[in-house]
Amino acid sequence: MNQSWGGTLPNPSPHTEPGLTPAVTHDAVVIVPGIMGSELYDTTTDKVIWGLTKGRWLAKAWLTRDGLTPLQLTPNELAGDYTRIQARRLLQIPAWSPFLRGIEPYHKLIRTIENTIAHPDALMTFPYDWRLPVAVNGRRLAHEARNHLQRWLAHPAHTAARQRAVDEKPARLVFIAHSMGGLVTYAALTLGGDNDLPGHTRGVMTLGTPFKGSVVAANILNAIQGAPLPLPHTRLATAAATMPAVHELLPSFLCLEDGLDIRHLTPSDIADLGGDKDLAKASQDFFTTLYNQQLPHHRPVVGIRQDTVQSLKIINGIVYPSEYCFRTDTDGEIKRDPNGVPRRYRVWGDGTVHRESASLLRRTIPVFAQHGAIANGREARRIVSDFLLEDDHLGPDQAEDGIGLNVPDYVTPDAAWDCLVSGTDDPSQVECTIAATEGDWHKNVQFEATDDDRLRAKITLPDQGLYRITAKSDYGPTVTQLVFSGPGQEHLDD
Repeated sequence: MNQSWGGTLPNPSPHTEPGLTPAVTHDAVVIVPGIMGSELYDTTTDKVIWGLTKGRWLAKAWLTRDGLTPLQLTPNELAGDYTRIQARRLLQIPAWSPFLRGIEPYHKLIRTIENTIAHPDALMTFPYDWRLPVAVNGRRLAHEARNHLQRWLAHPAHTAARQRAVDEKPARLVFIAHSMGGLVTYAALTLGGDNDLPGHTRGVMTLGTPFKGSVVAANILNAIQGAPLPLPHTRLATAAATMPAVHELLPSFLCLEDGLDIRHLTPSDIADLGGDKDLAKASQDFFTTLYNQQLPHHRPVVGIRQDTVQSLKIINGIVYPSEYCFRTDTDGEIKRDPNGVPRRYRVWGDGTVHRESASLLRRTIPVFAQHGAIANGREARRIVSDFLLEDDHLGPDQAEDGIGLNVPDYVTPDAAWDCLVSGTDDPSQVECTIAATEGDWHKNVQFEATDDDRLRAKITLPDQGLYRITAKSDYGPTVTQLVFSGPGQEHLDD
């Protein structure tokens, strides 16, 4: 059996075992990555502007004056001309973004799926320009998924695999979508212009999709307002203010604390915190239409027990996020204490998307994972593999107990910072390492218990670059996160 991924998968060469029907699906599978999960190429300059294959491109993107300028939407793009940028393939190496933190490539997920399908041609990856409106990418996905299914139905390997299937039905589509990719899939199946596509889809599995948005998107846009943050954050805000997709990730749930009132963000609020009022209004109109449609055959995987911002206040134009949310009664009224003060609930999430935003359904499949790494995590990949092999809906698995990981998104070399672990107060139960994503540097992390039933370790990194923290408890899955180490504010090019 293939053990290279840290868990058991179907045999990569199932046809070699005599007497056994191969443990594979004959369906056609589509991987839809999340925001920043696709490499972007500028056709006018003949340059890759996001996702180069060498790690030092990150420093150039975030730490030089014009590093993110090519990502800003031009007037022509805002008017609907999307020919400048091509999304040529999925992200090839780890990346990092302020607030969104680490973004892992999809190699492990791809290998898992390749070991679970009848032939490599049954898999299609869908890189897309994640700056653009979800509706634009949804229409393109609908078209390309239809073509992929037609090619696979005509493939000799499909004919052979179909004969081994229990019901021998022709192949259907299965979408595996991470983060914003779930919204793109939702739009493709409901507003993509192919009314027959839902009927030709067996299932949709979303991994950490912000169906109701994320407060993190408000943080991204607000960095331009002058909060005391490093320049990489303000540079992202400048680019993000032009991006329809970032406005489509803003929270649509009751999240804004306004005195004793809890309300939705309005386009005016979004303009005040640094976004674009017109893009915000267009986003709200789009989701009003989208939410009137049902996402068919949906199975949501959600990250849990990771510290996640869930609400915010806006004071003098500055966003102050909080790691609690608010809930309503069945009549839609905010839950309040006897003094009329809104009750605060902490439901956690995956570090970016809080749990209640990550599903359109009450029933979910929970995993202990950070947002950028959820698609590559061992537990999620096992769930994806099981999902692909299903003949009938057997119900969701339950998550093991596990730990949460909380780290800064931006640090500087030689400056100590806190790495926090929740879910245990026993240092002996956690093994943790930090390693450079390029090069051989690594070290073990030693934790101490804190007064708030967490573990804390002080970490100092030797140099600039991207580092991966890996934490594992004795009783649950491994949790990872990427941390970017760059120069201090005084050394940044403004």
